[in-house]
Amino acid sequence: MFEQIPLLAAAVTLPTDAERPLLAALCTAAVDDVKRRLRPGLTAEDCGDAFLCAAAMMAAAGLMSCRSCGDVEQLSAGDVSLRVSSSGDGCEAAASMRRHAAEMMEPYWADDSFAFSEVKG
Repeated sequence: MFEQIPLLAAAVTLPTDAERPLLAALCTAAVDDVKRRLRPGLTAEDCGDAFLCAAAMMAAAGLMSCRSCGDVEQLSAGDVSLRVSSSGDGCEAAASMRRHAAEMMEPYWADDSFAFSEVKG
């Protein structure tokens, strides 16, 4: 099932040969991230194509960020972390892809929002 994710992400980003290893790592990290957020008892298979598309879009957004959001300031290998300086219109497209991925997965993800129930002022 997961072998489709790099193909989908590549269809969106058209990576160069030099970018393919990074895209593969981003796909692996996106799969882990999407799985981690699933509601208890759900699997990737329960989400169907939404899982595949969301993971691919998150990976593609990561590559797009590297390309157009500025210079890479920090890259970590463990649990794949990437920080870039902000500049460029591709940042908005990447952020939009991340939001769309989150919207697709909303029915499947656990509620991770934070709210105050009572605040005395």
